[in-house]
Amino acid sequence: MVGTLPPSLVELRRTGRSAHPTAVANALRALAVATAFFATGCHVAAAAEATIVPADLPAVVTIDERFQSFNVEMVEVTGGPFWKPYPPRDGKPREEARSAAPERSDLFSNRLPIDLTNPLLRKLASALSPAYLRVSGTAANSTFFAGPDDKPPRPPAGYKSVLTRRQWNGVIDFSRAVDAPIVTSFAVGPGARNSKGIWQPDSARRIISATRAAHGRLAAAELMNEPDLPEIGGAPAGYDAAAFAADFRAFHAFMKQAASDVMILGPGTAGQSSEVAELFAASASRVDAVSYHFYGALSERCAGGHTADAALSEVWLSRTEQTLAFYRGLRDRAAPGKPIWLTETAEAACGGNRWSSTFLDTFRYLDQLGRLARGGVRVVMHNTLVGSDYGLLDEMTFMPRPNYWAALLWRQLMGNVVLDSGIAMQQGLHVYAHCQRRRPGGVVLLVINNDAQESRELVLANSSHRFTLEAATLQDVAVRLNGTVLMPEVADRFSKLAGMPASPGAIKFAPATISFVVISGAGNRNCH
Repeated sequence: MVGTLPPSLVELRRTGRSAHPTAVANALRALAVATAFFATGCHVAAAAEATIVPADLPAVVTIDERFQSFNVEMVEVTGGPFWKPYPPRDGKPREEARSAAPERSDLFSNRLPIDLTNPLLRKLASALSPAYLRVSGTAANSTFFAGPDDKPPRPPAGYKSVLTRRQWNGVIDFSRAVDAPIVTSFAVGPGARNSKGIWQPDSARRIISATRAAHGRLAAAELMNEPDLPEIGGAPAGYDAAAFAADFRAFHAFMKQAASDVMILGPGTAGQSSEVAELFAASASRVDAVSYHFYGALSERCAGGHTADAALSEVWLSRTEQTLAFYRGLRDRAAPGKPIWLTETAEAACGGNRWSSTFLDTFRYLDQLGRLARGGVRVVMHNTLVGSDYGLLDEMTFMPRPNYWAALLWRQLMGNVVLDSGIAMQQGLHVYAHCQRRRPGGVVLLVINNDAQESRELVLANSSHRFTLEAATLQDVAVRLNGTVLMPEVADRFSKLAGMPASPGAIKFAPATISFVVISGAGNRNCH
């Protein structure tokens, strides 16, 4: 221990007076310097750098009110094959969720349409609102909108599945109930084209008309899902940038005539190739916002090589910024100033890896939100709300997974104004700062300790309340908030949960934990 406190701290301790946060911070910095005589040099440097004065944090950017959003895949709405969940860890066979038929392969299992009227599903989705609800995915490229409630016995030629009016009305009703306006895409396969191969907006027009008739809100639309993967997405053979450009011109003209109030997104690609750059250029002048997809890896279903032991690494966590840099570069050259939306993302493509449903992936989930918000991405849509291993909710029971609780904490605490925390990114200490949601002047820090062995410290100039997520093991499906295991009934009173109080000074963050530090009395002028 240091034998003598700095005079400023002695005076504060003696008088008990309150002081401006900056004065407290200066005193704390002085204490850190005094401590240098009794600590190693590297620890002193870390302590000095990891000091935050919340009142002084500058604003970086403002994100959408519905920044954190989610997907319900079109195939979940219509029913059909989707990524088969991995068996449970106890080795017992897993009952197929709302199964329509026996599994088709090791990759897929058939689902009946999701029950969007389920009270638990609606309650848990509502707790994440306001949000956007994206209904799209690969299946949307070849889904026929029937219009009437009577489903045809088989999809028309050129289509693979059918969306009925009743099913779409269910989406609209769910969207309204949970305050999540719809984002979608349309059919582009052979069935949506005339004899000359030209895209026809008939199905899109019926969807827009049906949405209006049911008093739904269609907020934004992409032409198609992932045009850089046409062989997977059901586009015509030989589909390329020239074909996409022709389709997008027709799509843009149609949308301006039929739904001028709906944002046009594009290109909705998932790669970082020269072909993607061509697709981007083909649509850039006609979009209201740039959209792209990001998955850090393929899951083991699709022979991906990402392993759990790398899930906390800096290399893995930084991939989302590398992909954003690629699309931001395209945007700056071809569509300067237009906002960027990430309309589909999760731990790994093809349904996620085995640990997507565990606490281990929560580090990726929240770190990605923090990085992208700081990078100016306006909206991020997680894939999926319910479905396979990367769903926020278990598709059989709708029980929350660890990422759901992370999403709920973000929604309750993190406001739309992003601040600069001033803390350099380092292993074990990722610090993101936002204005506090619904609390003028308040600041919230998201502190991620992605070091599984060592604790980290921050020195704060203000008193605070901490909400810490942890688990018994990294690949546990049960997550604890301030030591209490979270259960579905907590969602009803989540906004009233009290954090753990902490006085001004050093706060320790245990290994492999994620903490939201709420400084309601920060007095940050950027947060009014």
